[in-house]
Amino acid sequence: MTAISLSSPRAVAWPAILREAGMAAAVAVLLTLPLVGFRTVDRPVGLGIETRFDEVIAAVALVFFGRLGLCLIREGQALAVLVLSIAAAVAGLLIDLPTPMLNVILVLGGAIIAIRAGISVGTHRSKLTQAERDRRMDRFGAKVQDASRFLGPIGIALAVAFPLLPIADRQLLDIGILLLTYVMLGWGLNIVVGLAGLLDLGYVAFYAIGAYSYALLATYFGLSFWACLPLAGILAVIGGVMLGFPVLRLRGDYFAIVTLGFGEIIRIILVNWYQFTGGPNGITGIPRPSFFGIADFTRTGTETMPSFAEMFGLEFSSVHRIIFLYYLILVLALMVNLFTLRIRKLPLGRAWEALREDDIACTSLGINRTNVKLAAFAIAGMFGGFAGSFFATRQGFVSPESFTFIESAIILAIVVLGGMGSQMGVVLATFLVIGLPEMFRELADYRMLAFGLGMVVIMLWRPRGLLAHRDPTVLLHGRKGSGGGGPAAGTAAAGGQGIAGGRAK
Repeated sequence: MTAISLSSPRAVAWPAILREAGMAAAVAVLLTLPLVGFRTVDRPVGLGIETRFDEVIAAVALVFFGRLGLCLIREGQALAVLVLSIAAAVAGLLIDLPTPMLNVILVLGGAIIAIRAGISVGTHRSKLTQAERDRRMDRFGAKVQDASRFLGPIGIALAVAFPLLPIADRQLLDIGILLLTYVMLGWGLNIVVGLAGLLDLGYVAFYAIGAYSYALLATYFGLSFWACLPLAGILAVIGGVMLGFPVLRLRGDYFAIVTLGFGEIIRIILVNWYQFTGGPNGITGIPRPSFFGIADFTRTGTETMPSFAEMFGLEFSSVHRIIFLYYLILVLALMVNLFTLRIRKLPLGRAWEALREDDIACTSLGINRTNVKLAAFAIAGMFGGFAGSFFATRQGFVSPESFTFIESAIILAIVVLGGMGSQMGVVLATFLVIGLPEMFRELADYRMLAFGLGMVVIMLWRPRGLLAHRDPTVLLHGRKGSGGGGPAAGTAAAGGQGIAGGRAK
């Protein structure tokens, strides 16, 4: 970040600033005019085109003034930009503009620029260097992870008691199931990205394999959910190994591109193999899970299986099945968390962390990178398959539209924003990335603006993630350093982990 002197700001180069802001606005015109300015609509006489030039003008103006504000911050005028952006956000709240879209853009745009200017003001008034701020961030993450031994059981207790609270209605239970599903997916991807250091952009492929595995086995062969759950995990493991073999010699951006291609290959197969997967129409009528095979959640039971309400003498309610699904995904997610925490202390987990820090040094220590990568993909794929199987039985319907690249991007955003390698960070990031848009669902199309605002704020506040501290799994001489961590300390500790992993092997 460029240093800015707030006490004696230099002369502002207005021609260069206006030219830069004008170029950004011109690019915005080229992008928004065809994508936002025209929209196809169904009319009684046929398909028509509707223009939305007011939204184009608003977006271009937001880009122009936003770029202008960033340039002024760079020129040492952060305090003035902060005051003007706050005034713009307040004006958007108080003044009724011709369309609500203009008010939303003015408020969100002013808020984002105000946050950026406020961070600049606070940063450059502080005497801390960037390295010192990173160390403070790392120490904060270390304290939270140390407190996780107390926060974890408290969080689990709250999650268990949540369906029994008076406020737990059908909507909140559905949101809770959604959050726990993404927590499970985030913990699964954290093995590949956070522990092994491999950028996987196609994790949704394992999610899709698990969902379609259960849907096909249950629909065509009549297998129950409890029989299909391990089978879905096994098939996802096979998919992980199939992905791992071709990419063993790749690294960096090339590795990420191949994983992205794998995710798209799975999606295209699901779309085009119409006779087997139902194509774009998907698979409907997927059986719901029973209560461990001894009771069903229907109103009246059958000759072979009573209903859940009849078995326990309760009045029938459709919420019973939702509560059961909530506890089911909670148990699955906690199993993934427990497995990850235990395997990090084993030679395989230490080998993953050594691979993350330096794969060449990892090889020189005698660690087989091929087996380590394959194990990471296989285990992470298995957890993705479990989550996909649960998704299929919860929805009762699957289609390729549920497994697009945006799902992989959301899961990856959860891992990165939470702090790669941090289990607590995944939980916190899930509530922000998934829970924040759900809170603004009433805003319809504008809730994604709130999602983008949240992402921008987090990356400006915590560029390395909310809980970016990498707590060493194995410590040299069996004690922690007094400094609380930091990038250098984390690398040194990871080196020790790599040595331990190599010897164990």
